[in-house]
Amino acid sequence: MHPDIMREVVRQRTTERQEEARKGSIARALRKTIRQRARTTAADTFVAPAVPDYVDGTFSAENTEKAGPQVPAGRAGR
Repeated sequence: MHPDIMREVVRQRTTERQEEARKGSIARALRKTIRQRARTTAADTFVAPAVPDYVDGTFSAENTEKAGPQVPAGRAGR
């Protein structure tokens, strides 16, 4: 093969490989961004489970209304 033609073929193949590598890095960056966005939106959707009441109803709304506010007594001075 003529040296000029070989050089042109090598240059063309090099250009194609560089273009494929650039497309691959863009695709990887895009997938990474999508994963990060999915993680941040998933964190906002977390719902804490409800705290269960004791069997005797210690924390039920009815008992707290009857007893009034639970404020500690003031301290007696000397």
